[in-house]
Amino acid sequence: MAKRKSFGGGAMNMGSMLAKAQKMQADMAAAQAEAEQTEVEAAAGGGAVTVKANGAKKIIGIKISPEAVDPDDIEMLEDMITAAVNEAIAKADAVMQHKISAVTGGIDLGGMF
Repeated sequence: MAKRKSFGGGAMNMGSMLAKAQKMQADMAAAQAEAEQTEVEAAAGGGAVTVKANGAKKIIGIKISPEAVDPDDIEMLEDMITAAVNEAIAKADAVMQHKISAVTGGIDLGGMF
């Protein structure tokens, strides 16, 4: 008859695992909240357009230098705004990933955050 492998601890081990999972969940929620409060800034056009965002990827401010406004070249201004917004969102993503990674020890959670 084959021996069964014991994973030891039974209910006590399961309770410990559950407690650790609940702590990790609470730590992740705290890290996410902290990241959402973090502000990042990105610029385009040598600083002609600056965008501020928070860790929740919400744009909280846009500054446009008067020199960036050329009525004959609106497309250039649009491109600078787009570039700055995209960079700000990328920075916000990086902040969130860094905070969550600190809690999970670098375990990939499949893009959950």
